Amino acid sequence: MVGFRPQENVQLTATEHAFAGAVSGAVSRVMFQPLDVLKVRFQLQIEPIQPKNSSKYWGMYQATRTIIKEESLRALWKGHVPAQFLSVLYGVGQFVSFEFLTKLAWKHLPEEYSTKYRPLTHTVCGGLAACAGTMLAQPSDVLRTRFIAQGSVKTYSGLLSAMNQIKQTEGIPGLYKGLGPALIQTSFQIGLQFGLYSGLTSMWQWMEHKPLGGALGVTESLVCGAASGVISKFLAYPLDMTKKRLEIRGVEHIRKEFGSTRAYRGFIHCVVCVLREEGLRGMYKGLSPSLIKAAFMAASNFFIYEQVCNALKLRKADS
Repeated sequence: MVGFRPQENVQLTATEHAFAGAVSGAVSRVMFQPLDVLKVRFQLQIEPIQPKNSSKYWGMYQATRTIIKEESLRALWKGHVPAQFLSVLYGVGQFVSFEFLTKLAWKHLPEEYSTKYRPLTHTVCGGLAACAGTMLAQPSDVLRTRFIAQGSVKTYSGLLSAMNQIKQTEGIPGLYKGLGPALIQTSFQIGLQFGLYSGLTSMWQWMEHKPLGGALGVTESLVCGAASGVISKFLAYPLDMTKKRLEIRGVEHIRKEFGSTRAYRGFIHCVVCVLREEGLRGMYKGLSPSLIKAAFMAASNFFIYEQVCNALKLRKADS
């Protein structure tokens, strides 16, 4: 079970939790990066996501075929290197912070907050942990988005050159573009995801008459992880879409070959422009690949994290 459990005889260190978080993030990213590429391309498209002469992409299958035809199969893993840095850094920051905060809650809050009200405690701790992970990983997210956004004409040739170019032209703040909506989105989405995961796993254990807070089976971890990922992603999705639009602010020209571009002054201006020009549906562009990715990523992250933690505990117990 994710989160601090005082009843366990073997407790892991922060370094071991960091290792488990890094492994879960890295493995999940390799497997599901193509869905992320599709999601970002849809999010950045001003034109409707439907068959029209002006629309570059209008469906997952069509978009996948178009990207492979025009940019090769490797393009489905565009931005993979910074995305891996993002996943590893975010996984480390998120899970280490979450374990620390749930332990802190157990020590300083009444017992029922770690038992009866555990989903609520995990929601708050998950939101705070998400902020820590976002602050650590936001530059990688900006780089990932820009690599995915650029077309055949390469503005950024590599990771180091992209970082240097952004620092020279936009300064250090350029690596943190979209941070405001990113913090709001991740704290809400990930806090809700941890809370839902805790609540759903507790409900599963109660239905099967198992002790609450005990070790989870493979099916429980995967199903509850996928459900928590889909629900939280759907509710927070407009913030994710807005964040992506803001992350290419100032370099909109890198995606000119894909369609129209817009220059947004900030978060509120972006939301107003999208609602006015693209309607409410515009705030949910890329939702389909995003929900599929959210289900697989959340299930994979929670499952791999728990399995790595269990393996580390067994190794500790045997030594």
